[in-house]
Amino acid sequence: MDLPVDEWKSYLLQKWCLLPTSIQITISTAKTVNDIFLHSSSLLQPEDEMFLKRLSRGYLVRKDPDAPLFYREEGNKKFQEKDYAGAAVLYSKGVAHSMPNTEDISLCYANRSAALFHLDQYETCLKDITRAQMHGYPERLRPKMMLRKVECLVTLGRLQEASQTISDLESNLAAKPTLAAAPFHILQRNLRHLKRKVQEKENLTETFPAALANAFEDMELREENEQISSASSSVSLRTDPLKGRYLIATKDILPGELLVKEDAFVSVLNPGEMPPLNHGLESKWDLKVTNGDLYCHQCLKPTLATVPCDGCSYAKYCSQECMQQAWERYHSTECSLGGLLLTLGVFCHIALRLILLARFEDVDKVIRNLHEEISDKDICLPEGKNLVKTVNYGLGESEENGKIVETPIPGCDINGKYKNDYNAVFKLLPHTENHSPEHKFLCALSVSALCRQLEAASLQALTTDLKSSKLKAVTPELCPDVNIWGVAMLRHMLQLQCNAQAITTIQQTGSKENIITDSRQVRLATGIFPVVSLLNHSCNPNTTVSFISTVATVRASQPIGKGQEILHCYGPHMNRMGVAERQQKLRSQYFFDCNCSVCQTEEHRTAAGPRWEAFCCNHCRALMQGGDVLSCGSRSCTEFISRDHLVSRLRDLQQQVGMARKLLRNGNLVQAIQRLLECQSDAQSFLSAEHSVAGDIEDGLAQAYAALGDWQKSATHLQKSLRVVELRHGPSSVEMGHELFKLAQIFFNGFAIPEALNTIQKAEKVLLVHYGPWNDEIQELQKMKSCLLDLPPVPVGPSV
Repeated sequence: MDLPVDEWKSYLLQKWCLLPTSIQITISTAKTVNDIFLHSSSLLQPEDEMFLKRLSRGYLVRKDPDAPLFYREEGNKKFQEKDYAGAAVLYSKGVAHSMPNTEDISLCYANRSAALFHLDQYETCLKDITRAQMHGYPERLRPKMMLRKVECLVTLGRLQEASQTISDLESNLAAKPTLAAAPFHILQRNLRHLKRKVQEKENLTETFPAALANAFEDMELREENEQISSASSSVSLRTDPLKGRYLIATKDILPGELLVKEDAFVSVLNPGEMPPLNHGLESKWDLKVTNGDLYCHQCLKPTLATVPCDGCSYAKYCSQECMQQAWERYHSTECSLGGLLLTLGVFCHIALRLILLARFEDVDKVIRNLHEEISDKDICLPEGKNLVKTVNYGLGESEENGKIVETPIPGCDINGKYKNDYNAVFKLLPHTENHSPEHKFLCALSVSALCRQLEAASLQALTTDLKSSKLKAVTPELCPDVNIWGVAMLRHMLQLQCNAQAITTIQQTGSKENIITDSRQVRLATGIFPVVSLLNHSCNPNTTVSFISTVATVRASQPIGKGQEILHCYGPHMNRMGVAERQQKLRSQYFFDCNCSVCQTEEHRTAAGPRWEAFCCNHCRALMQGGDVLSCGSRSCTEFISRDHLVSRLRDLQQQVGMARKLLRNGNLVQAIQRLLECQSDAQSFLSAEHSVAGDIEDGLAQAYAALGDWQKSATHLQKSLRVVELRHGPSSVEMGHELFKLAQIFFNGFAIPEALNTIQKAEKVLLVHYGPWNDEIQELQKMKSCLLDLPPVPVGPSV
C-alpha cells in the first residue's frame, strides 16, 4: 500500500481523463513541483473530499467501546486452545480499543499477562500486571494475578520481591478474606507452595551463566567517516555528471566489513493487508493479525505486548517511552488522521511525517529551502549538472571565468559534511520529469486533500498537550502559506519511488512445535535512509543490506578493492531474474538503463535461459531450447514440443505441489509424502533437475521426513534442494545461508556430528557476511556447535 487505495486511484484517474486537454497539458509540462502542486490542488473539489472521507471511514482506527469485550472473549478461546501467542495478540487488540483507567483495559492487560506467562516472557508479564493495577484492576481478581507475579519473580530469581509480594497478599487476604474471587483455601494452598519455592531457591547456591557477549558488538563502525555520518572511514563520497553522487572504497575491503550503519530518518510501518471494512451487517472487528499488531509503530521492534495510543486504536508501541516519543514527534498530528493516512497510502504518510520531523530542525532554514525550491526552475536537471567528473566529499569543482570554483555536493552542509538530516532528504531527486502526468496528478491531489484536513483539524489544537515549546513555535500555521508544506510533501512523494527503502525482517514460518524451522524475508516498513540512498545499483552488487528495527546495515558481500564503487541492488538481481526483466523494472521504477557489468555481459549471451526455469527433454534429459516450439539441445535427439504445452504441465504441477504443501501444514505427513513423490516423478519427466519447482518439491519432502524423524532421508532431499538454491541465488547468498541453517538443524537432530559441524561452519560463514553476529540463526548455530563439541567422543572399534 505505498500508493493510495484502488478506489481513490480510479476516482482520480477518471477525473484526470475528464479534464480539458489544455489543463492536462499545463500539468504535464509543469517544470517544478510547485507548479504541479498549485495547478493540481486548485482542481480539488468538495465532492472529491467527501468521496475520500467516505473511503477513510472504512478503516476502524477510532476506539470502539464494544470491542474490548469481543477481543477478550476471542482471546480466551485461543487461550483455552493453548494458542498463547494468538491469545496475546487478541488481548492486545482489546487493549487498543479500551480507554485508559477503565475495567476493560485492566482486564485485557491481566489476561495478556497470563498468556505471556505461558510463553515464558516473565519480564513482560510483570509489566502487564503493573499496567493492569495502574488502570484499576478489580480488587476481587487481584489475588490470582499476584500469585502469577510471584511465580515470575521466583523464576527470575528476584526472591526478595517475591517474598514481599507474598507478605502483602497474605495481609490483604487476612484483612478481606471474602473479597477474593477464588476459593480461600485454594489461595492459601498456592501461597504455601510459592513460599516453599522461594525457600528452596534461597537455599540453592546458584551459578549464573556468564553474560552473553554484546550481540551488537560487530554492528559498530570501527572508525566513523568524518565527512559522511553513519558511514565507515573505508568509504568516500564522490560525484559525477552522469552517475550523480556515489561511494567508493578508500582501502581494500573484506567480505563482512560494516560500511554503513544508519538509523532511518523516518520510517512508517506497512499496515499489511487491511482492506477497508464493509459497512454491512457482518462483524466490524477483524481477527486478522497484521504487522501493526506485532511490531512497535515507532521503533519497529517485535512485541506481543503492545502499548496503545490513548487516542486511537491503530497506533501501538512496545513501551510507554516509544508511545510518548512518537506522540511528541509526529503522532499528535497523525492521530486524528489515521483512516485518511491508511487510505492515501504509505508514501503520503511518510511525506507528512517528514515535514513534521522537519519542524524540529532550523525551521527558518527549512522554509527558506522550500522557497528556493519553489523558485528553482532547474529542479528537474541532473543532480551533477554543474560538477566535474570526480570530486571529493562535500565540495565539487566548476570553472567560472577561467577559475576553479568549489561547489557543494547536494545534501552536504556548509562544512561539506553529508548528514542524516532533513537537508539531505530534501536534496534527494524527485525525478519530476520522469513521472507520468497521471501519477503526478494522483500525488498532488492526495497531498492537497491531506493539507486541507490538516487545516481543518487545526494543528494548534492538536498540539496543545505537548510540553515542547520548540514544537509549539514551529507548527505549520505559523508559516505564511500552508501550500509551502504541501509542495514539500509532494516533492517527498515523488522522491519515494526511487529513494524509499523497504525495511525487511526475517519471520519464522510454521508452528512453534516444528523441529525444523523455516524462515522468510518479509517487508515490515518503508523508510528513508539518506546515506544508503547514495549507493548506486548493480545487478551483481558487492554489498548486502539488512535491518534490525529501524537501523540499516550495509556490509561488503565480496572483496572490494581500493577505488572501486560501493554498489547495492535495488531489487532486480542477476540471480532472480533475466536481463530483459531487470532492465524493464529498473527503467519503469528508477528511470535509468542499467549498464552494470552483468547486464552488458548478458545482453550478448545467447543461452536458452536460466536452468531454474528450464525444461528438459523427456528422452535424453538435455535442456530444451527455442521460442514457441522447443527443440532438444542434444544433436543426437530430434525431440520437438510446444512451449505452451510444457507451461500448462508446469502450471498443473505447481497446483499439485501446493496441495501437497497444504497436507504438510495440516500434519497429514504420509499423504503429503505420497503426493510430493508423485510430483517429483512428474517433474523429472520435463523439468531441469535445477528447476525451482523441483527444488520446492525436494524441500517439501525434507520437511515431511524431518517431521517423521527420518533425518537421513530429510537431509538427502534438502541437499538436492540446496543445489537448486545455490544455482539460482549463488553460494554466498542469504538464501543459501538460510538453507544451510536448515540442513545444520537436520544433521544436529540426527546426531550426524561431522556433517553438522561442517554445515554449521558453512552457514555461519555465509550469514555473518549478511547479518553480522547478532542474527538469531547465527546465535542458534553457535549453540548447536557448542553442544556438539561438548558431547563425548563416539567410541571407535579396532580396525579390521
